[in-house]
Amino acid sequence: MGTKVQRPLSPHLTIWKWGPHMAASIAHRAMGVGLATIGTAIFTWWLASLAGGPEAYAGFLAWMKWPPMLIIPIGLSFAFFLHMSNGLRHFVMDMGAGYELKTNKLGALIVLIAPFFLTAAMWLFILTRTF
Repeated sequence: MGTKVQRPLSPHLTIWKWGPHMAASIAHRAMGVGLATIGTAIFTWWLASLAGGPEAYAGFLAWMKWPPMLIIPIGLSFAFFLHMSNGLRHFVMDMGAGYELKTNKLGALIVLIAPFFLTAAMWLFILTRTF
């Protein structure tokens, strides 16, 4: 009874080699939290300003039309596109495809790069049509 049994260590962050699939997973979760919290806060503010009457709604519109506030809808759309892209990647993986290492890495890289282009395309369309 004097011998101590050496048990295997559980893998942790210092053992795993970082790759795009890990970054895509972390970004997916962070963007989901951001969409939920910031989106809910803006939506609640909008509803409260509607319920508050014309003056409250005018105040809401004044804040939302202030040019530095444009970062919020741009950030939310970027978060949406990243979250959606990774959701589509997992949908493909749920069908049994994309588990090969090279395919998985390529899919994760696409998930991390595509939202920049999708967000830019959407906001170029919006800003050229609106103003």
